[in-house]
Amino acid sequence: MQNLTYIDLFSGCGGLALGLHNSGWNGLFAVEKSKDAFSTLKHNLLDTNSNFNWPSWLSKQNHDINSIIGDYEENLKALRGSISLVAGGPPCQGFSMAGRRKEKDDRNKLIDSYIKFIELVQPKVLFFENVKGFTIGFKKGNKRGQAYSTYVVDKLEKLGYDVHGEIVDFSKYGVPQKRQRYILVGTKTGKSEDFFESILQNRTSFFKSKNLSDTTSLNDAISDLLKSNGTKDSPDTKNFQAGIYKKANSSYQKLMREAKHLTNEIADSHRFAKHKEATVEKFQYILDNGIANKNISDEIKEKFNMKKRTVVPLCKKSPTPTLTTLPDDYIHYCEPRILTVREYARIQSFPDSYEFKASYTTGGERRKVDVPRYTQIGNAIPPLFAEQAGIILKDMI
Repeated sequence: MQNLTYIDLFSGCGGLALGLHNSGWNGLFAVEKSKDAFSTLKHNLLDTNSNFNWPSWLSKQNHDINSIIGDYEENLKALRGSISLVAGGPPCQGFSMAGRRKEKDDRNKLIDSYIKFIELVQPKVLFFENVKGFTIGFKKGNKRGQAYSTYVVDKLEKLGYDVHGEIVDFSKYGVPQKRQRYILVGTKTGKSEDFFESILQNRTSFFKSKNLSDTTSLNDAISDLLKSNGTKDSPDTKNFQAGIYKKANSSYQKLMREAKHLTNEIADSHRFAKHKEATVEKFQYILDNGIANKNISDEIKEKFNMKKRTVVPLCKKSPTPTLTTLPDDYIHYCEPRILTVREYARIQSFPDSYEFKASYTTGGERRKVDVPRYTQIGNAIPPLFAEQAGIILKDMI
């Protein structure tokens, strides 16, 4: 019988873990530094469902990977031979082309922590995800230095892994979002490159099993969550309104709602932002005059004295651009507002049964500490892609 036990590193709110579970993998434990993100994972994958066989030597709480390496080195070494997969990639903010991209970002050093963890546990297979910028070296004068992807591949090969990485567009795997990420797979037995060909070939049968089409548009994903459906008082925030369900009108919406055993009329985390009247007017003008999935023109920015670099009115007929962690980067395709947390989750392919914890947003100095719901989802690996990856990774054991 296959040993399908995995450890999830830098797990965030649990997108990768959920997908791996749905494809038949058994979690041992997850490592996530943020208390906020771990609270969401714990609620859904430990408390509501037992998706991990958590070891007695490790407390069920948020942990820093360096603390685990430092405090439990012998426990990790004892896992050798019993762990088939270590999955997950270090935080990507320092590498992201959408962010400030800093080579000296302290989070970049977590690459070495990841490699040390692999060295201690020695899984049969590893699955690594990061932003596209991970494959691009940082500028040093007129030249670029070595890409971190090259560094990681070199280190893992020295540990005895056959390693291959490629840029993958998640919209090709049923996710309603043109999200490109660097995926790296390593194996002890060679043929790591086969993963990428196999996951492509598996799409047709996977889509058929889920009753999905090749491409999922934004309209397919969230048209049952319109504010015009009606509102009620938000169940988790005073003085806010939350949206109610409309009948599901796409196979994707049915898939996202099928696991929802509750009879709630209100979707979890479907709280609408309180926009000022001037903001609603501005958004409506942009919707009426903007070009979907494109940056707003200088003319419109001047009209509304907009200083924000990027605000994108979304297109209903296609997948969205890559979701960032900032919800005010996007305008809903037909309503003058930003997306809700639940709409964010739908675009990232989290089912409606997956409930998000912690605050909705944060600001100021708290940005350095808090990981609110929008950020949790924006940082996640889409479970629908993770499930397909899990199916192929099983075959590689």
